[in-house]
Amino acid sequence: MNLTIDPWIPIVWTNGTAGLASLADVFQRGHDIRDLAVRPHERVALMRLLLCVAHAALDGPTNHDDWQTCLDRLPGTAEKYLAKWRASFELFGERPRFLQVSNLASTKSDGDEGNSSSKLDVALATGNNATLFDNSGGGERVFTPAQLALMLLTFQAYSPGGTIGVALWNGKPTLGWKSYPKPAPGQSGHAPCLPGSMLHAFPRAANLLASLHLNLLAHEDVTTLPGIRDWGVPVWEKMPTSPEDKAALTNATATYLGRLVPLSRAIRLDENGTGLLLANGLDYPSWPEAREASATVKTREIKGQPERFVLGASLGKSPWRELSAITVKTVSASTNGGPLSLNNLSGTDAFDLWIGALVADKAKVLDTMEAVYHVPAAMLQSTCQHCYEQGVKFADHAAWHLAQAVSAYHREIGDSLDRPEARDRRENLRAKAAFQFWTQAERNVPLLLDAVSREDSPSEAQSWKQSGWGNAIHRIAREAYELACPRQTARQMQAFVKGLSALFPNRPTNATH
Repeated sequence: MNLTIDPWIPIVWTNGTAGLASLADVFQRGHDIRDLAVRPHERVALMRLLLCVAHAALDGPTNHDDWQTCLDRLPGTAEKYLAKWRASFELFGERPRFLQVSNLASTKSDGDEGNSSSKLDVALATGNNATLFDNSGGGERVFTPAQLALMLLTFQAYSPGGTIGVALWNGKPTLGWKSYPKPAPGQSGHAPCLPGSMLHAFPRAANLLASLHLNLLAHEDVTTLPGIRDWGVPVWEKMPTSPEDKAALTNATATYLGRLVPLSRAIRLDENGTGLLLANGLDYPSWPEAREASATVKTREIKGQPERFVLGASLGKSPWRELSAITVKTVSASTNGGPLSLNNLSGTDAFDLWIGALVADKAKVLDTMEAVYHVPAAMLQSTCQHCYEQGVKFADHAAWHLAQAVSAYHREIGDSLDRPEARDRRENLRAKAAFQFWTQAERNVPLLLDAVSREDSPSEAQSWKQSGWGNAIHRIAREAYELACPRQTARQMQAFVKGLSALFPNRPTNATH
């Protein structure tokens, strides 16, 4: 199978039908492809691959002026580029393989190096992976070449760190093998897209080719990023031959194009695709040594001192609550901001922004998350970002009062949640109310975006209360409280009114409204 000409990328055509596309299809027929049809972490890996091909084909863009005119050139240059490097995109065979190393050999010390190819999908139950996303861990899986191609690409971008099997790569021990020549388990770091469960963001256009163009970055922008020494070339143009191939390793780990499609694991698929050899590959520095162009950098206070960090995903916090940070345009390597592709936006037109992440706790994958928001152009301005942040804080304040109201209700009915032994129960009850509150709040985010883009946008707590967003938050908090706190008996009714005074401390309470 060759990834340039054989279909393997799940997509949705503009007519709404699903299908598979090759790399060549994406660039030749990209105007007819609405979007990718993949999971969040797969989207990030695919976007990085497609952008890498586009950048390499164009050898640019060099600056913003070049970016403005390169869309029309992209299909033709990509066609020629993919034809030139077609041999590097084979999935099987004796020739160079896509994202697989040559001359990878087992140490024969134990069975750790031999794995099922299902290991390439971090969401499947295999080895030490849990059954969170998959209930077929006991059966033998068979994957099509198209599935294997996507799994391999995504695994190289998102493989969690930890203990890993060891192997010899062209006669040299793989990274993390400390006791060569005596075999021992190796250690691996996170692949570059995973550290901190980082949130990735990409502006999205009307079709896939236009989306790729919107996310192309100029030389002058990316070479200032931390950890990026040069523009570089894709890893398939300068494939490392061993862990000691220093020039190729530097290109792969310290240049923009080299890092876009990483080789974080040394992998060799069996010819039938059912198994593979797996060991540690290259070491990719992460923040603060290096920054991914699609990530967001923000500042927090640690022990009274400001500290910059890469914004990560949280299962308890939807991405919309961080839009004020994600929509900041990154001016230089020393400033905070969201994805560098925001600099391509005109600042006068609304845009769609895709945000997603793979959430992990160390080496354990927990879940994925993604969202798409239609963002007004005003959100690229600092005043509106500050206003949006205040609107989120208004919702945070309501959520805090909701938690207090739930506790006040239970205290009144003689079931105090303040006791140390009731801690777990208290957190569970509050979490149920909070889940209802934040789920409904997210559905009303357009009201918040509309509020901040108005000339008379709210500027203080009282004006937020009178806005459409404020009214929605009030209603949502009341509904979440009603679901969490029943009022079927006289005592419950009395407790309900008591809780309302905690939910809305400055408003008159009424148990029936």
